Amino acid sequence: MKLLVPDLVPFPAVIEGVQVVIFDPAAPIPGEHADAEALVVWGMPNERIFDAARRLPRLRWVQGLAAGSDVLLTAGFADAATITGGRSLHDAPVAEHALALTLAAARRLHTLVRAQLGHRWAGELGGFQPEPSPGVFTTLRGARVVVWGFGGIARTLAPHLRALGAHVTGVATTARTEDGVEVVTPAALPELLARTDVVIMVLPATAETTGALGARLLAALPAHAWVINVGRGATVDEDALVDALRSGSIAGAALDVTATEPLPVASPLWDLPNVIITPHAAGGRPLGAAALIEHNARALLAGEPLRNLVRAAR
Repeated sequence: MKLLVPDLVPFPAVIEGVQVVIFDPAAPIPGEHADAEALVVWGMPNERIFDAARRLPRLRWVQGLAAGSDVLLTAGFADAATITGGRSLHDAPVAEHALALTLAAARRLHTLVRAQLGHRWAGELGGFQPEPSPGVFTTLRGARVVVWGFGGIARTLAPHLRALGAHVTGVATTARTEDGVEVVTPAALPELLARTDVVIMVLPATAETTGALGARLLAALPAHAWVINVGRGATVDEDALVDALRSGSIAGAALDVTATEPLPVASPLWDLPNVIITPHAAGGRPLGAAALIEHNARALLAGEPLRNLVRAAR
């Protein structure tokens, strides 16, 4: 079996019956490797993924390393190809980034950076401060945090939020209590968001989640609330978000993902003073990727179940 692995992923394993070919994910896959039966997708622009789906007809297995698999499912890979994803590989890095954005919002780092660039001593944010600060999100101590999309990333993030004093509620398709965190369904969101200080979005991009956080739910949030998105940009209605930010109906947003990436230069999000933008930087470090690739390659050869199954061969 010929296995194509992008050069961004160190893969030292030697597997009997597997020919590992290292390729440049930024370039078209060379024609000599069109006979590949397995492909690892990481660091490939969408057009390269679509091109691979079209030009590699013998694929039996596609291993994505991203946290979400939406692009793989729409790329057009043949029905005979099993698709597996990168679930769990990004739990720790994305959780760290979500925590960093939440703390940056609370401690006004975006405002302080602007003041520093202008050589201005932001005295209004220094010195003596009321605790708690009425009508302002300034700390995780006692904060009510909602994490929408309660999977591996949220399970990694929640203990850090709770350690800093936050009360965490998860939102998922199934209600439950998990590791001491109450998880509710989206039906509870209008009432829940009305008493929320921070909502952290960790949703995948699907037909059901497109624009999930829209005008109605944004209007349910208190004026001091922040929106953090480390999931997929499509899950937030950006026009409604801009309206809420401009009107002051919410306090701010910290976005690692946007509907269009890179974020267009003309987007109003760039210039809003209550927005923090990072360039889809939360992930980018698939921890344990080599072990997952090796496990699934061996499982495929042995006819055993593959981990992180997204779509079975049909």
